[in-house]
Amino acid sequence: QVQLVESGGDSVQAGGSLRLSCAASGYINRRNCMGWFRQAPGKEREGVAHIFLGSGRTKYADSVKGRFTISQNNAKNTLYLQMNSLKPEDTAMYYCAAVACACASGDCDPIEAERRYVYWGLGTQVTVSS
Repeated sequence: QVQLVESGGDSVQAGGSLRLSCAASGYINRRNCMGWFRQAPGKEREGVAHIFLGSGRTKYADSVKGRFTISQNNAKNTLYLQMNSLKPEDTAMYYCAAVACACASGDCDPIEAERRYVYWGLGTQVTVSS
């Protein structure tokens, strides 16, 4: 089993920055993919950033490229999302998720599809005011 706990959400003004953390416990290793997703009121949950823990390969949604950075601290079993130049449209509940990754080469593309993720945290709220 894997447990994920997000933290770091807050209320900030547009243009500000936040760093979200996701503490992972249980069976997380280099053969996992992890991702950050968000859900705004009245909207479907969407993927924001994804990483393959083995190589650190990342993928980002177009809406956050150049502003958000996903990273990992293996020693602390923690996933991060650094969010800069925040916009009001970034307001949402942010979730971290994890799933086992497998690929022939061993250097996998990060999984982006929400339906493939197995383990989820409860979320942390980010509110950006204009």
